[in-house]
Amino acid sequence: MNQTTNPTSHRMFIGAEWVATEQTLPVVDPATGAVVGAIPRGGAAEIDAAVRAGRAALAGAWGAVDATSRGRLLLRLAELIRRDADILARIESADVGKPLGQARGDAAAFARYFEYYGGAADKVHGETIPFLQGYTVMTVYEPIGVTGHIIPWNYPMQIMGRSVAASLAMGNAVVLKPAEDTSLSALHLARLAEEAGFPAGAFNVVTGLGEEAGAALAGHPGIGHVSFTGSPEVGALVQAAAGRNSVPVTLELGGKSPQVVFADAPMEEAAATITRGISQNSGQTCSAGSRVLIEDRVYDSFTQDLAARFRALRVGTPDQELDCGPVVNAAQQQRIQRYLDMARRDGLPVLAEGSLAGNVPPGGYYVKPVLIGDVPAEHPLAQEEIFGPVLVAIRVRDEADALRVANATSYGLVAGVWTADIARALRLARGISAGQVFINNFGAAGGIELPFGGTRRSGHGREKGFEALYGFATLKTIAIKHGV
Repeated sequence: MNQTTNPTSHRMFIGAEWVATEQTLPVVDPATGAVVGAIPRGGAAEIDAAVRAGRAALAGAWGAVDATSRGRLLLRLAELIRRDADILARIESADVGKPLGQARGDAAAFARYFEYYGGAADKVHGETIPFLQGYTVMTVYEPIGVTGHIIPWNYPMQIMGRSVAASLAMGNAVVLKPAEDTSLSALHLARLAEEAGFPAGAFNVVTGLGEEAGAALAGHPGIGHVSFTGSPEVGALVQAAAGRNSVPVTLELGGKSPQVVFADAPMEEAAATITRGISQNSGQTCSAGSRVLIEDRVYDSFTQDLAARFRALRVGTPDQELDCGPVVNAAQQQRIQRYLDMARRDGLPVLAEGSLAGNVPPGGYYVKPVLIGDVPAEHPLAQEEIFGPVLVAIRVRDEADALRVANATSYGLVAGVWTADIARALRLARGISAGQVFINNFGAAGGIELPFGGTRRSGHGREKGFEALYGFATLKTIAIKHGV
């Protein structure tokens, strides 16, 4: 990665200050491969300064803000995000490479997270517990302290929203380390938080490399909780670093999510949803339904429908607003290509692929969506997260076989079940190892209110919904002896 010491308009936000560094990291346009700017290359010193700013905020102005007022600040921030929705969408579209229309949806969800948690800030209640005569016992939820948030590059706004908003709602101070490939929306959020009136140190953004700033944040002794979304390999490193300080970690580590289609499914809706689910954001979605398990007696007809839909998919620049934009960087493009080369080497049939628009820039990181058929359940393409617009089709005999294959990976994030038999759907929903199961739909339009997280190699802890608030709080029991 090239470095530059040229002045940059992008600075980190620590305490109440916008901070530059001598070394910077390039901002690369995935649509062209060209360097279009730079961000600061923060490291351990900047992380330490941000943590200290957060602790000072908790000891001062931010710690004195009551829950109702915290909620109002979050609601104000939601209003500012809505005001700047088009700016944020354009930032995200250019930074990640996703079509502008998809980025606009992300901006709307971004605002909704702060709106949702703003409304919830003063509604997290403790309880009283029946105990011995002469005692009153109560529980209260309190902030953890300074929380660390390490955000990936695929959905920066949405993942910031679900993590940062919940933590702030509970009264914590936040240190955010966005992905080095996609930091610009995080820096814009810092400007909006400053405008909304958050006290100095309540919200801090440090940009930099994962192995430098991210590692320093995960292992900092002043952090009380770490939230990480990314690969299982890096997640294990984050958990080990935090564990040295006995700090809890919320991990969302991706998936190999199955979509199970039975002969009595609503076929057209299933095919449209499955195609959209794997092509959205060029397949760079942790919860993407990247395996479709099809009952054998409808396998041929259903894959023919999917193939027709894949052939209609088009890939282009973000402003063309086609089905897919470029993937985020050259490394991701090469990773996806290695899996496609493996499929061809192993003789797996390519049933269909999308097409590139005729005028895409030659240096961009474009990948055509691909449907691959008759993939054995144990093949790497059916076991490993490709993180691209690649859908693998697998034959299953019946319900028992579908359950076996659905659970035959090390992941457990999301699953979809398509059938008119509600009893069968519920049996599978209970039997599949996943944090979310959708019946005759997939994703529920993002479902900000729906707790989200994984099992097994997909991680642990829950984000989104009211449940996320408890992960950013500590429960204290108070026992008062007053006599009878």
